[in-house]
Amino acid sequence: MQNREKFSSRLGFILISAGCAIGLGNVWRFPFIVGQYGGAAFILIYLVFLAIFGLPIMTMEFAVGRASQKSPVKAFQAIEPQGTKWHKASPFMVAGNYLLMMFYTVVTGWMLNYVFKFATGTFKTGMTTEQVDGVFGGMLGSWPQLTFWMVIAVLIGFGVCSLGLKNGVEKITKVMMVALLAIMLFLAIRSLTLGGKAVEGLKFYLVPDFKKIKEAGIVEVLYAALGQSFFTLSIGIGSMAIFGSYISKERRLFGESVSICLLDTFVAFTAGLIIFPACFAYGVDPGEGAGLAFVTLPHIFIQMPGGRIIGTLFFMFLSFAALSTLIAVFENIISFAMDGLGWSRKKSVLINLGAMLVLSMPAVLGMNVLSWLPIPKGFGGSIDGVEDFIVSQNLLPLGSLVFLLFCTSKKGWGWNNFIAEADAGKGMKFPKFAKFYLKYILPVLIILVFIAGWLSKFGVLKF
Repeated sequence: MQNREKFSSRLGFILISAGCAIGLGNVWRFPFIVGQYGGAAFILIYLVFLAIFGLPIMTMEFAVGRASQKSPVKAFQAIEPQGTKWHKASPFMVAGNYLLMMFYTVVTGWMLNYVFKFATGTFKTGMTTEQVDGVFGGMLGSWPQLTFWMVIAVLIGFGVCSLGLKNGVEKITKVMMVALLAIMLFLAIRSLTLGGKAVEGLKFYLVPDFKKIKEAGIVEVLYAALGQSFFTLSIGIGSMAIFGSYISKERRLFGESVSICLLDTFVAFTAGLIIFPACFAYGVDPGEGAGLAFVTLPHIFIQMPGGRIIGTLFFMFLSFAALSTLIAVFENIISFAMDGLGWSRKKSVLINLGAMLVLSMPAVLGMNVLSWLPIPKGFGGSIDGVEDFIVSQNLLPLGSLVFLLFCTSKKGWGWNNFIAEADAGKGMKFPKFAKFYLKYILPVLIILVFIAGWLSKFGVLKF
């Protein structure tokens, strides 16, 4: 059997796995969802879901990857009991990675575009909200502009992956993650020292108001929190399993998962510290959806002393977060062809690069040329929204359920095999007392919240 590439260090594994998790789910999607669903009260529900759903399933993904030494396209087949059909889930996980990138490449292009716009002075002091909104609307309405920046994002991602695991993915992601954390801390300090009503933003963010949960609808909020907990960790479609296949048995997997979740949560939390005090300090609504990052915050930045530099750094921070996930998932996609079809890394990179350029175009055109399509808001409202909906609120939770059942069922890999793999090495052991909860309670919770969320889309459940 061909020797599998390995990370050069434990730090590399943690930073790259965290980089996959730390993406737009943390620094863009998380803040505007928090704004939409009432601030701190939503955060509490999200953190509970992260601990009871995300953490154990992340450990299971790592275990499946490390035990099989394969990407998800072959992982189940390598360790499933003879005669079982767990590998039938693999094509859906492969599809999930491609679907995720079909809109993620476009949004990553937005971030890179805004770094350029701020750095070159497109945003100027004195611009009205309408003018700032016009920059964003003009970008979305221009398919050539969106295509150009999407292509740049795709070329950067596959370019890094073409250099290999250690010399490309690991080395460059380490640099980006360090830069991301440094910029983020600087921006948080700047936001917290704005004065005025910034403290009101902290209260909104940190003091729970459960009345706002009721106003939004409990089922809708639970469904959103579940989707976000899976989306932020990139679990359920094998994005973590691939990195499990690249690590040795020197460290226990639960402790590594805890470290990654803590780093992921720290970044998401700090993103809120950047955004919400700034919104309240300048009297703007923090629940404005996607426009929060691309309209509201640019309008705030141009009012600040040194706003051009602040804006450039902010979108550079978002770009690093987006690219860390982009590179990690592209590595996963490349490994599918290497493991499943026996392709070389070079061949897999070139073919997938071309495929991704084509597959990203529906999301590009859905924002302008095809924006007339009558897509219900509850299902995304646009082509990229549909792709996001399919991944974050369907494939991620259902894929997570597959990993959960595979690692706990006697007809799957089984609890004993999972624990033996998870606890190999040094570090924090997986809590064995959680067996009953993971085997009998968590699957039911995932199914119930998933079904309730779908029913709420049709107005059947609303309370």
